[in-house]
Amino acid sequence: MISLKINGKPYTLDLPEDMPVLWVLRDELGLTGTKFGCGIAQCGACTVHIDGVPVRSCVTPLSVAEGTEITTLEGVSETAAGQALLKVWAEDDVMQCGYCQSGQIMAATALLMENPAPTDADIDMAMDGNICRCATYTRIRAGIKRAAGLSPADTREA
Repeated sequence: MISLKINGKPYTLDLPEDMPVLWVLRDELGLTGTKFGCGIAQCGACTVHIDGVPVRSCVTPLSVAEGTEITTLEGVSETAAGQALLKVWAEDDVMQCGYCQSGQIMAATALLMENPAPTDADIDMAMDGNICRCATYTRIRAGIKRAAGLSPADTREA
């Protein structure tokens, strides 16, 4: 039995310790915002936060997550940074096909939570390894910069 929290909700799971967190989220818990991309931690589509740190869930065994707090795309809107990014992503059409965007948003949220005013170099370093097949990297960087400038009041629905 493995105990952890996912998006603030406690879980006790009777699953193999070596099962990747990605498959626990998607197949066992129905949290499909986290995407399978490459399966070898190279593309970033499967990025989640474990105790606030972005990790590749496709290669992270459930045993590593025991006793931690996992945040997925479904839970990231509970943070001011996540709210700002989701608002900008929608308003500015940051994504094209959208497949990689859950990982992009998770990496960007971790960046803004750690550094609320990132430079282009900070953004490039934080987003390194998150592959976008549609090559919307300039829109992603612009979206992160705009989201960084939003106050919490700017992210509320009218």
